[in-house]
Amino acid sequence: MTKKYKVVFFGTPDFSVSSLKVLADHNSIEMVNIISMPDRPAGRGKKLQSPAVISFAKENQLPFFQTSNINKEVEFLDSLEAQDIDFFVVIAFAQFLGKRLLNIPRLGAFNIHTSLLPKYRGAAPIQYALLNGDEYTGVSIQKMVKKMDAGDIVYEHKVPIDSDETCDLLFKKLEKEAAHGLETFINNLISSNEEISYKKQDEENVSFAPTIDKKDGLIDPFHFSSDQIYNRFRAYYPWPGTFLFINENTRLKIKKLIPSDKEIAPGTFLIDSSNLYLGTKSGSIQLLEVQLDGKKAVSDKDFINTLKSKQSDLILDRSPYA
Repeated sequence: MTKKYKVVFFGTPDFSVSSLKVLADHNSIEMVNIISMPDRPAGRGKKLQSPAVISFAKENQLPFFQTSNINKEVEFLDSLEAQDIDFFVVIAFAQFLGKRLLNIPRLGAFNIHTSLLPKYRGAAPIQYALLNGDEYTGVSIQKMVKKMDAGDIVYEHKVPIDSDETCDLLFKKLEKEAAHGLETFINNLISSNEEISYKKQDEENVSFAPTIDKKDGLIDPFHFSSDQIYNRFRAYYPWPGTFLFINENTRLKIKKLIPSDKEIAPGTFLIDSSNLYLGTKSGSIQLLEVQLDGKKAVSDKDFINTLKSKQSDLILDRSPYA
């Protein structure tokens, strides 16, 4: 009879579900529990909504537990310690696992991280790969230690980034790669009789990817080139999005843009044949689709048509850069 590995899964958003499904469908895995964040208000009606992994658990009649701080759930941790857990799988959980938790599973806690560690430790590795214009990223699985994303690597796979790829598209690509990586790791674990190969991270090459904030979407045409601004747009699409301010504190959201080689003074708008450009530190950007607060997104041509006297009605608000 094939051994069943007793596993606890930690995760929260949609991104985690594909990896959870790998575990739920695997013949050699027994899902002991699924741990996630509490339900939260969502939408206009602020109706409580379960995290995606909890919805999956409910649909598939799998055990689950929700908490805002798993480390403080003493009775629940007592129950886990009594169940001879083989390993944990953690992906996009949004909580740190304390020493007591990390000591529970026999083989350890394994975290799926969407970068080639030690590059981009932290909460936003996908965004930072795009922000820096990287040509590739990857998926790493590390055996967790108390220090964030610093454990030994048990699996890694390099993933190319398309030059026009935005964050939402790269998320979907890496979601699939993460699930594939987890399945590969589990199959290797089983076939090798638990002979796991560990690779230490190179601490001299560590970089970090801290949490993204809404204000990070402000583009700065005075200090960044057109390519740098385009990478920021890619990294922050669809959230938090990129934006600037025009005509004394009017927010203009940028829904689509491309870099341009037109030489325009930084921070200066140019209207040319119904096309809208903004000068940057080097080159310029063409704003293909924009949106004023409270309005629908429109093409550059339609936006230009709303201006009373064309270019004279479009001035960059420089106060955010002062």
